Amino acid sequence: MAFARVVSFEGVSKERIEQLKSEISSDQPPVDIPAKELLMLYDPDSQKSLVVLQFDTEEDYKRGDAALNAMPSDDTPGQRTSVARYEVAMRMTM
Repeated sequence: MAFARVVSFEGVSKERIEQLKSEISSDQPPVDIPAKELLMLYDPDSQKSLVVLQFDTEEDYKRGDAALNAMPSDDTPGQRTSVARYEVAMRMTM
């Protein structure tokens, strides 16, 4: 079963989103963040963002969660307001 780490942020500027897009454009995630998929949602009107990272296993989730929690706040899109863990019940690409 896959797991998702869903993080919400406030105070996210359009410039910061553009900066993150260029920084995260590599094909491989960092070795300590074994995510299989990244989805970043952004609402420029409210300057809010949601980041969803999908992991194949619970162990991968735990490793990635620990690494992400240890990151300096300067590396995040904005002010982190929540972090939640979900089981991926269904995923479909259309």
